[in-house]
Amino acid sequence: MSTSIRIDVPEALAASHAKHGGASGRAWIAALPALAAGFLDRWSLRPDGPGRHGMASLVLPVTCADGTPAALKLQPVTDEHETEPVGLRVWDGDGAVRLLDHDPATGTMLLERLDETRPLSSVADDTAALDILGGLLARLVPVPAPEGLRRLADIAAAMLDEVPRALPALADPADRRLVRTCASAVAELIGEPGDRLLHWDLHYDNVLAGEREPWLAIDPKPLAGDPGFDLLPALDNRWEELAAAGDASRGLLRRFDQLTEALGLDRRRAAGWTLGRVLQNALWDVEDGETALDPVQVTIAAALLRDRMG
Repeated sequence: MSTSIRIDVPEALAASHAKHGGASGRAWIAALPALAAGFLDRWSLRPDGPGRHGMASLVLPVTCADGTPAALKLQPVTDEHETEPVGLRVWDGDGAVRLLDHDPATGTMLLERLDETRPLSSVADDTAALDILGGLLARLVPVPAPEGLRRLADIAAAMLDEVPRALPALADPADRRLVRTCASAVAELIGEPGDRLLHWDLHYDNVLAGEREPWLAIDPKPLAGDPGFDLLPALDNRWEELAAAGDASRGLLRRFDQLTEALGLDRRRAAGWTLGRVLQNALWDVEDGETALDPVQVTIAAALLRDRMG
């Protein structure tokens, strides 16, 4: 029986939950082996190789009773994770991994098996990789968001409310000016926040090779909003390569143009919402105790602001 199978919890996953979840995180990790074994039985699954993990989830390759390869994904039910199956169900495999089964009480999902050894980051040509990612985004974001998702309108309003409290934590006046500028860009757009189904975290390592399709998106954090808010995770991928080329801003704007063209977005509006993502990252960093903006985020914002003014 599958309940006799030993489920090993990776130390890094346990440490992440202890750090970010405290007592509740440690309790979830303690219950994880039994949770996994229970779903192996419940869904008649057979383990099929070593698992992998991120900061929050454990993913076990499995084989279904009918021989179909699949992946069992276990993660806590949180605001960040509870909407993942909602988005996957709406997309129904069109550009994203297919959801085969879901247990709302525990957040456990049974997913189509993809090749975790072949993320999009394994494609050496950056233009080609971004073309693939842009093609996936162009399929995902035209879909209307279902009811019940987090809304960009609410997130943007909360960010603007937080700015006055965050500014004093930044030591450099230039950082404070940039945060105010990003906030102004969000304030210009907040009246039209959009209603499309966004992935919110589509970068090269959240695209995996598959059999049904060559490439599919994974790990969405679904959100209802403007597609321009979905670009930043792809813009700062492989930043070291952009910097090594000698002109990171130029490479960034090439990526920005490639994505906005693939999605048919208004460049100025998309730049404004991308500045909103920079603002979001800045506020998260301040919340984590940082007193300076991330230099990569500063470079991105500065390049987009110069482009907007040009």
